[in-house]
Amino acid sequence: MRVAAKPPSQYAWYLRPFFWNQRRKYGAVLDSALLWARAPRLFLGVAILYGMIDRRSSPIEPALRSLVTVRVSQINDCPFCVDLNSATLAERGASPEKVAALDGWRASELFDERERAALEYAEAITRSDRRVDDELMARVKRHFDDDAVVELTGLVAFQNLSSKFNSALGVPAQGFCRRPGKPPDRGARD
Repeated sequence: MRVAAKPPSQYAWYLRPFFWNQRRKYGAVLDSALLWARAPRLFLGVAILYGMIDRRSSPIEPALRSLVTVRVSQINDCPFCVDLNSATLAERGASPEKVAALDGWRASELFDERERAALEYAEAITRSDRRVDDELMARVKRHFDDDAVVELTGLVAFQNLSSKFNSALGVPAQGFCRRPGKPPDRGARD
C-alpha cells in the first residue's frame, strides 16, 4: 500500500467496533478500512453511506448491487474491490461462471436484460469517455422506477469513490474470492 496502515488498536476507540465486525464477517480487518480510519470522520461518513446503500430495503436486489460493484471495480482497476465484491457476489448467489464472465458481460448470455441495463448504466457513469444519454436512461427506466434509478446511481457513485480511493492507494486484494491458481491471502491484523 502507498500509505501505511496502523494496527487497529492504534485507532480511535469508537472505530474498533467496526474492526471487530469486519473480523467477524471477513476473518480480517479490511486494509481499506485501516486507511480510511486514518481520517476517522471520513471513515464514519463512508461507513454510514455504505450502510444506507447496501441495506435490506434497497429497491436494488443484493446480487445486482454486487454485480454492479464488481463491474465498477474492474473498470477502476481496484484489485481489493474486485476481490471483496466478487466474494460477496458469489455469496449472494451468482454462479462462478457469471462472476468470471462479468468483465465480458456484453458477449455473455448469462446476464438478463435488467442486469444488462444496470451494467451499461454503471459503465456509462464510470467511464470518462461515455455519458448517460436519453436512450440509455430509457432502457434503464424499463427495468427501474425513479427511486431505484436514484439508488442505482448512488451505488455506482459510491463504488467509484471506494474503488478509486483503494486503487490510488494501492490496496491489494486480501484473498476473499478464490480464483483458480491463487490461494487466499487473508492477513488478519491485530
